[in-house]
Amino acid sequence: MNTIKGKAWKLGHDVDTDLIIAARYLNQSDPAYLAAHCFEDLDPQLVKKIQTGDILVAGRNFGCGSSREHAPVAIKHAGFGCVIAESYARIFYRNAINIGLPIIVAPQACQAIAEGAVLEVDPIKGVIRDVTNDKVYTGQPLPPFMMEIVAKGGLIPYVSEKVKTHG
Repeated sequence: MNTIKGKAWKLGHDVDTDLIIAARYLNQSDPAYLAAHCFEDLDPQLVKKIQTGDILVAGRNFGCGSSREHAPVAIKHAGFGCVIAESYARIFYRNAINIGLPIIVAPQACQAIAEGAVLEVDPIKGVIRDVTNDKVYTGQPLPPFMMEIVAKGGLIPYVSEKVKTHG
């Protein structure tokens, strides 16, 4: 998995899955549809502002609430290259890996990085470079087997490849 470079978009603590993708949009599972409504109740224009590869930086307990995989799907397909948070709700953490969204736990980075900063993230090493301020932070990278799942684009492509190669 390559380095991810993009602008930081900051969110606070306890951002729940209803804020990520409101329940009224769960009548479809199309990733483009979900992405169009990502964070709509927070900022209706947010998905129009981000560029592919931008990086979501959040506080504690990111992704709490309902255990819907629609939330990481919406984030990934809205164009975010990865999410860096102080901590994650357990179900969001696993759902993000299952759909191939790189995530890193990095409390110090999340507290220090300002909205709009340009970041370079190496999700394999957990290294976050704030290019704007020339600072480097180290987060907790995913374990290697989980990083393999993310690198393959999620659990289904990962398992499909394993089945093909191992019969």
